Amino acid sequence: MQAKISKISDLRENTSTAYLFHDLIQLSQPHLLKDELNYLTLKLEKEMDCTIHRYPFKLFFFKPPSEKKGSFLLEMARKSGAKLQKVMAEEKIKTLQLKNFTDKKVLYSFLEGLMLSGYSFSKYRKEKNELYPEEILVVENEMDEEDLTEIQHLVKAVHYARNLVNEPLSYLTAVRFSEEMAKMAEESGFTIEIFYKQKIQSLKMGGLLAVNRGSPDPPTFSILEWKPENKVNQNPFILVGKGIVFDTGGLSLKPTLKSMDYMKCDMAGAAAVASAMYSVALQKLPVHVLGLIPATDNRPDGNALVPGDIVTMFDGTTVEVRNTDAEGRLILADALGYAKKYNPALVIDLATLTGSADMIAGKHAMVGMGNSPEYMSVLKESGSEVHERIIEVPLWEEYAEPLKSPVADLNNTGAREAQATIAGKFLEHFTGYPWIHLDMAGTSFYFEKGDYCPEGGTGAGVRLLYSFLKKMILSAKPEEGILKITIKE
Repeated sequence: MQAKISKISDLRENTSTAYLFHDLIQLSQPHLLKDELNYLTLKLEKEMDCTIHRYPFKLFFFKPPSEKKGSFLLEMARKSGAKLQKVMAEEKIKTLQLKNFTDKKVLYSFLEGLMLSGYSFSKYRKEKNELYPEEILVVENEMDEEDLTEIQHLVKAVHYARNLVNEPLSYLTAVRFSEEMAKMAEESGFTIEIFYKQKIQSLKMGGLLAVNRGSPDPPTFSILEWKPENKVNQNPFILVGKGIVFDTGGLSLKPTLKSMDYMKCDMAGAAAVASAMYSVALQKLPVHVLGLIPATDNRPDGNALVPGDIVTMFDGTTVEVRNTDAEGRLILADALGYAKKYNPALVIDLATLTGSADMIAGKHAMVGMGNSPEYMSVLKESGSEVHERIIEVPLWEEYAEPLKSPVADLNNTGAREAQATIAGKFLEHFTGYPWIHLDMAGTSFYFEKGDYCPEGGTGAGVRLLYSFLKKMILSAKPEEGILKITIKE
């Protein structure tokens, strides 16, 4: 469930209200008492927001710092919206009205933070968490119904991704994951084709099959597609998501604490791709997009992949397996090879791929790399705007050296140092088209609640991909059938 948003023409009496403003003179409508106004003035000298309690409702005030601009300001608005949601939940307030005197983007971000915070995964609990607020009423301003609908669709998509990540393997096998994506397709309008094990074998997707060898459950390979008649791009954008529904490490077994114990999140890249496709289809964006999702778990039984095995990938490349815990790159390589058949404008893959990326960026950013600086520039701009930031690292040729093997074309691990980049260099071998790799190991799952991200799955990547695809549409020249990318200096 999520809050419903609608527009109203005037503020209602005796209703909890949030005010977004730049100057106290704008607040003639709350009719603040003298003591309340003094309290608010003092609070806003040190903080950007303040709550005044008028039992049984609340007045909430957000005054953006004048010195903060751009993406910093938008993130402050999200955090303030999250703070308000906490107040609403604590006081069990179901209806909130909102009056905005600031920029439209600030209001949009405030609503994002408010609604993204209103999430919990209580499917397996006897006591279910209630939603607060249930209803958000936005007083008429420059934000139209389309904007409000977009926010609802985008938040719904993020919540979908969080749910998928939070599901345990006992429910979310690779087959069940594909079935969940089929439900998303039916709800939103994109199409899906699911390859099961026999089809995967006929395609000789050796990486996906090798990782699946130790599992009692079969793998799947799902192709999601949104291709509207009014698409602005001749060649599709392709999103590839790592779909390891649980990763034990295989025979190269992981330790437990803060390692294997949360590896249900190893399909967060695939969840982000599926949910981004869901949001694009719900909004009916005029862009041709595909999602490719190889899915399996990685477990150690008697037939499991072992170090020293040599695997033949979908594109014919042979890979010496030196560590079965470097499995994500094996299934992604098959998907990246398969993407060539579509002659893509760009391929973006998302994966919880390496602990090295977590060491580089922690929970504050994804680690990105690729061969398309123009697209990367736009993607990083999107990342800043939605606060799903990207730290870019180079893919120098030196990083390919550790991937050489005396018995195969490549090995799957390389060196211990610079592992995030080496893993990216491994994936690059299977591309041959414009491509960006995003390692989201640190951003996909939180051990403690963030400002508007819950403990557990965060839904990272969904808003980033959606924002990027919108920018691609805005930069399009439909009459020429091409996309024109503008790089900011």
